[in-house]
Amino acid sequence: MEGLADKLVEELEVETVFTIPIGDGIPVAESVVVTWIIIAFLLIFCFIMTRNLKVRNISKRQAIIETIVVKLENLTGSMVGERGRGLTPYLTTILMYITLANIIGIFGFKSPTKDLNVTIALALMSIVLVQAAGIRYLGFKGWLKRFTQPVGMVTPFNILDLVTRPLSLCMRLFGNVLGAFVIMKLLELAMPAPVIVPAVFSIYFDLFDGILQAYVFVFLTSLYIKEEIEEEEEEGGKKKRRHKKNVPKLKDNEIQQKIA
Repeated sequence: MEGLADKLVEELEVETVFTIPIGDGIPVAESVVVTWIIIAFLLIFCFIMTRNLKVRNISKRQAIIETIVVKLENLTGSMVGERGRGLTPYLTTILMYITLANIIGIFGFKSPTKDLNVTIALALMSIVLVQAAGIRYLGFKGWLKRFTQPVGMVTPFNILDLVTRPLSLCMRLFGNVLGAFVIMKLLELAMPAPVIVPAVFSIYFDLFDGILQAYVFVFLTSLYIKEEIEEEEEEGGKKKRRHKKNVPKLKDNEIQQKIA
């Protein structure tokens, strides 16, 4: 168990790979370097797969990449709703990044999502996007008014929600990734076959669970965005219904005046 504790401390420790000689020096953490590797891989992959695109007589390579793009856009688009379709590029990018960040440990790299700073940054970006969507669809006054709904008494709790949501996103992703690491190390210590058996469980924790946690993060972000948009749609629906109710009254008044 002492070995497990040492391994856990090692995983939680954020090592500095190198320092940029500007001012007092800017330390570059291992999680940042691995993120650069993921970004480079995605850029190279996209460059190779999108070369020489055609409208007709497309190649198998183009058919594969188009299928992947359509599937990912439909997946994230179904989460955020029709009015939030413009946000699918961000959600798709985050989905791909977190997926690769979670499973990159298979190739000997330390997962960036084991660094609490990375999960905090991802959560903050998502919550800023949620609030920006609220301002975009509700307007600034409508966005401020939302904090007083359904009654003014809950305003402090709605403001506190700005803190609890990113904290929840951050700690859920970080905790699940770290928890999977702890379980794998316990299996390595407990199993009589320390190579074969943990390798089977690694397929679940490093692949399936890593992809699942990326999906959960994007799903919750999409859910928060959709809540902002649905509020605007409900308000608009009420306005339309009120307008429809007023139309017959005006017609009745006109008829009574004509009869008089």
